[in-house]
Amino acid sequence: MTSLTSSPLAASGKLDLALLIFRIASAIVFLYHGSAIFFGAFGGPGIHGFAGFMHSPVIVSFLVGLAQFAGGLALLTGAFVRIGALCIMIVMAGAIFLVHLPHGFSLANNGMEYALTQFLLALGLFITGGGSYSLAGVLPPALRKL
Repeated sequence: MTSLTSSPLAASGKLDLALLIFRIASAIVFLYHGSAIFFGAFGGPGIHGFAGFMHSPVIVSFLVGLAQFAGGLALLTGAFVRIGALCIMIVMAGAIFLVHLPHGFSLANNGMEYALTQFLLALGLFITGGGSYSLAGVLPPALRKL
């Protein structure tokens, strides 16, 4: 059995390119939604509007918006990708259990399909890290694996 880092996929640099594509795909979503919650951008509700919609304290809405925006930024840049992925996994677990699960799986019924997909993308990035095409290399060595 070969390891992921010694496989032909990794040796050719295709793995790093695939990780970059996955990071960008997920980052776009979370930068958008995080900006809508955190800043009220794109016609979003802002922190107070999101708190009202979710019937949650403002601090919870602040943390959700921050986790989505900062997590998306971490995924996009590849710096602190594991911390960003963890933030996104927590938010998506909350979205699945608090919002989407009662509606089943199908996205057409507001089910958990998309939230689960984003959770699994973040989990994969948490496991692998951001790959070579990231800004993690400019961080001090002790912080590069975060």
